[in-house]
Amino acid sequence: MTLPPLPRVHGGPDALGAPQVDFSTNSNACGPCPHALAAVQAADATRYPDPTYTLLRAALAHRHGVADWRVVLAGSASEFIFRMTAWVRREGGAKVHLPPHAYGDYAAAAQAWGLHKADTANHADLVWACEPASPTGQAHVGWPQALARCPLVLDCAYEPLRLSGQPTLQGSQRDAVWQLFSPNKALGLTGVRAAYAIAPLGAEAAVQQLETLAPSWVLGAHGVALLMAWTQADTQAWLQTSLQTLAGWKQRQIGLLQAAGWSVQPSDTPFFCARPPVDAVALCAALRTQGIKLRDVTSFGLLGWVRLGVLPPAAQDALMLVMAEKTFA
Repeated sequence: MTLPPLPRVHGGPDALGAPQVDFSTNSNACGPCPHALAAVQAADATRYPDPTYTLLRAALAHRHGVADWRVVLAGSASEFIFRMTAWVRREGGAKVHLPPHAYGDYAAAAQAWGLHKADTANHADLVWACEPASPTGQAHVGWPQALARCPLVLDCAYEPLRLSGQPTLQGSQRDAVWQLFSPNKALGLTGVRAAYAIAPLGAEAAVQQLETLAPSWVLGAHGVALLMAWTQADTQAWLQTSLQTLAGWKQRQIGLLQAAGWSVQPSDTPFFCARPPVDAVALCAALRTQGIKLRDVTSFGLLGWVRLGVLPPAAQDALMLVMAEKTFA
């Protein structure tokens, strides 16, 4: 079955600019992380980075306890998604399996490279998984019976923001899959595009082939600075403190929404899906004119629901105030 055309819909700034109160992204609302921000601001943009990224690879490998060769650098998670899809297609792959509700670039990349949708993960040549998932913040569903049968990429973008629950894959199971990390969300610096993947054991040839598909200097100086800061102890300490703050904000935000008649899905992250007591599409459009943005998740296949990132109490109160003052069809 051919994948249908999907619009590129994202949270955050849009044609109207940056929202004053932005619930539409999954970025850490405690950010930006001061250590990472300082590193990015101090990056030397007058010179090329080391094209082999030797020190950065070693630092990331040390953080994950893996051999240096297993680190594959990427311009962003989206860039890696398209590159991995291209490689699978070049190797003769024809079918892709996607999560039921997922980031649109998985499908966009498959469509661009002519991969068709597989009904189950066991019949795919490429499997995408995301845990915690977006937009729901819940566990991934639809794991294949054999993790190593075909390339399975576990998108770990939101694992650093996990507030509850445990990863489904542990230990040797993770060594059988590709793990994709994009720390800019956890650090509150989504404007800096940088990512990396940890390759499965035994995937040396695949890593070399993926490297040949990448442009030279796939990461600029600012991306290098972000990822290097990610490996530092003070950055990780800040992140852990922020998770405690986010957990408190989340509890308050959910309480306010439920008191106002919203239905809220459970999640393990500082974002979640909720159904407002009015038409979700009309609500998002009307709130946007008031400087408040929610993420309509129709493009994820969840008609009638919105995704809300957890924001500080002042932002929560602003949303509730506008909701109380206006009538939404």
